[in-house]
Amino acid sequence: MTDKKQSRFSGGNAEESIFRIPPFYYMHVLDQNLNVTRTEVGPKTYMRQDNEKVVLPPEKMITVPPRHYCVVENPVVRGEDGATVYDTSGQVKLVHADLEIRLAQDPFPLFPGETLKQNVTPLKVVSADTALRLRAVLDFEDQTGQKRVAGDEWLFEGPGTYIPRKEVVVDETVRATVILPNQAIKLRARKETEDRDGNHRVTGEEWVVKKVGAYLPGAYEEVVDVVNAYVLTEKKALHMRALRTFKDFKNQTRKSGEEWLITMEDTETHIPDVYEEVVGVINITTLSNREYAVIVDPVGEDGKPQLGQRKLVKGEKSFFLQPGETLEDGIQPMYILEEDEGLILKANEAFKDMDATEDEEADEEVSSKPAGAQQKDGVERKPGDRWMIRGPKEYVPPVEVTVVMKRKAIPLDENEGIYIRNIKTGKVRAVCGQTYMLDQDEESWAKQLPPAVEALLTQNLDPLADRSDRGTRPRPDQPRDKTKVVTFRVPHNAAVQIYDYKEKKARVVFGPELVLLGPDEQFTQLSLSGGKPKRPNVIKSLCLLLGPDFCTDIIVIETADHARLQLQMSYNWHFDVKDKEKDGKKIFSVPDFVGDACKAVASRVRGAVAGVQFDDFHKNSARIIRASVFGLDESNKVRNVFTFPQNNLVITSVDIQSVEPVDQRTRDSLQKSVTLAIEITTNSQEAAARHEAERVEQEAKGRLERQKIQDEAEAENSRRDLLELQAKSAAVESTGQAKAEAQSRAEAARIEGEAAVEQAKLKAQASKIEAESELERLSTAREAELKYLREQNDMEVAKLREMAEIETTKFKNQVDAIGAQTIQSIALAGPELQVKLLKGLGLTSTLITDGTSPINLFNTAGGLIGAMGGAASGHPARSRRHSDSSED
Repeated sequence: MTDKKQSRFSGGNAEESIFRIPPFYYMHVLDQNLNVTRTEVGPKTYMRQDNEKVVLPPEKMITVPPRHYCVVENPVVRGEDGATVYDTSGQVKLVHADLEIRLAQDPFPLFPGETLKQNVTPLKVVSADTALRLRAVLDFEDQTGQKRVAGDEWLFEGPGTYIPRKEVVVDETVRATVILPNQAIKLRARKETEDRDGNHRVTGEEWVVKKVGAYLPGAYEEVVDVVNAYVLTEKKALHMRALRTFKDFKNQTRKSGEEWLITMEDTETHIPDVYEEVVGVINITTLSNREYAVIVDPVGEDGKPQLGQRKLVKGEKSFFLQPGETLEDGIQPMYILEEDEGLILKANEAFKDMDATEDEEADEEVSSKPAGAQQKDGVERKPGDRWMIRGPKEYVPPVEVTVVMKRKAIPLDENEGIYIRNIKTGKVRAVCGQTYMLDQDEESWAKQLPPAVEALLTQNLDPLADRSDRGTRPRPDQPRDKTKVVTFRVPHNAAVQIYDYKEKKARVVFGPELVLLGPDEQFTQLSLSGGKPKRPNVIKSLCLLLGPDFCTDIIVIETADHARLQLQMSYNWHFDVKDKEKDGKKIFSVPDFVGDACKAVASRVRGAVAGVQFDDFHKNSARIIRASVFGLDESNKVRNVFTFPQNNLVITSVDIQSVEPVDQRTRDSLQKSVTLAIEITTNSQEAAARHEAERVEQEAKGRLERQKIQDEAEAENSRRDLLELQAKSAAVESTGQAKAEAQSRAEAARIEGEAAVEQAKLKAQASKIEAESELERLSTAREAELKYLREQNDMEVAKLREMAEIETTKFKNQVDAIGAQTIQSIALAGPELQVKLLKGLGLTSTLITDGTSPINLFNTAGGLIGAMGGAASGHPARSRRHSDSSED
């Protein structure tokens, strides 16, 4: 139920007597007398009787809103008018084990026995391109009159709202699959049905829907896969295979297992059918103008593969490989031959070679072919024929020809060569000092050498510098090229013997020389004795050193008194080769000259020592051995050399390096005698040394005592001198302090005086500098002032002069303007007027002054009297004074 909690209107406890039931609420009450449960619906106030029991407190009614539904289990039985049906006891009748789907209606209560199996649920809205897969669980007849049997399935397609039924269950929601351009969906029938196009489909049958848009599978259809189209281009094609016999999109019948190609010429996009599968995407094969390809099992014009055949395709071309076709060795570049290159070809089957040149035809005439096989329009080739083409040229081998190998001319220096074998005749020869290219009947021949000789050649040992190296050097990383002519550098003062097994001759090469081995020649390997004592086959060498050199050997001899001694001797030797032609083969006549010479010398020494006592041999070992080795001449003198006439080996000197007894008793006796002699000598030396030490010790003691006395005397003298010096130092210290103080005061006074003098000098110098600077300043100021005044005076004078000139010019101009006569008249007008005035007054003489000019009073009386001038002379003077006073 939607609401299982106890109602807040129930009054609390179900045992209460009064229950208030609100509107749209209900409760179940059990009548314990009748054992019948009834439903009380509100609104009402219910008073419980004593024989009643509230089974279900007040609950809210079930409300189904629009577009919703609920499922009620064990629904009540309703009559034709929709009323509830009760039994005789008053109990509501129920349809047990049944379901009822109730849609939107007024709120309703649940009667006793009814159960809300599914709460109120919205109705399922099916949108467009969506459907519900429905399945009938009970037989029924729908609204359209179609009878449905339990197990039937069908679709409820949208858009729409699905009203559920109790006889139908919803299995799933089916959504439409959107088919895009270049897409399709693969469908499978789950049962026999008809598709949307009306085609009958059996169970398990598959088909493809290519129509663009949304596709909603049927009730008995299922989407297996969404198939994308393969987009074909000019460079891509589809390799298809038929799974069963059917007709493709071109309405061509394809048998089961048949394979074919679909290219862009057929369609731009392809969606595989259900009866075909895509084996793979085939990329286009493109050949440039320098490439070619050979197709194995090509497809003929009828579209069927030609098994066992081959087809040549030359570039420039692009094509797709048909099903069953393969490329032999892929795309191959065209053979571009330079001038020093060639190709060796072999015919797999008979054909006519149209590419043969005149030179090749000439070569063919030399071959074993019949003359009738050559024609002007080509050369007839038979299976197994071999021939060679030379550059420069471009060549594409036809399908009947196999390229055996590509040859390149080998440039050879005059000291280089290669071994060549003719595969027809088997003859082997060496080519040196030229550029050579092998033809079709020749091949490089690998010259095999003995392993020991091979090891000596690959170790790169210097026979002269590394002659004492007996260790095995590691082999080089790169082995010797056996097709090249074997070379060996013979060092100076050495010889190598080479034997030609074909000519059965031997030749000796003296160094320095470079040896080139022919195809049938081999080095003569020297196995010499080595070690101390000499052991055979220790030294392996290809060249024979002519010396001078030395060898060391250890031999055991026995004296006449049966004393066995071990001698270590060294011999200087060389080969005396005067004529290389005659003596060359002679020096190689003895295989192991070292072992032979050492054995000969050892036998002579043993023979000579066998007749000599040990004491004599111990004293005269060098003379005895030299005499035994070199022999004595007619004058009983030891010879200088020992010559082996077999191989002209000459031994020039013998050096005895050590002599040791072999017998243990002799060695012990000799050791005892030597030890005794050493002991006696040691004792005598110890006694002499002891005596000498005692003498030296006595002399040292005397010198020590004398030295002690001298040291004591010197110590007393030093002590006396020390006391004198201490007294002097004390006196000096007492006098020196006063003297130092007086000197310091005097020095201080002297320094102060000098400082005062220096300060006075500096002050005087400063005063002098100040005075001079002040004087210089004053002089400069006075000069500047004088210069200023001078220039000012000059300017004033110039001004006055110019003003005077101006006044003069002005006056002159005025005079010139007025005129001389006018001026004279003006000048005379005043005096004459005064004279006239004076004459009118009756004055005879007057004196007129301005008060500033002095007057000579001593002469005034004379003037006043007028004794000398009279009246006439008095007029000018008076007029002059008058004029002066007027000017003033």
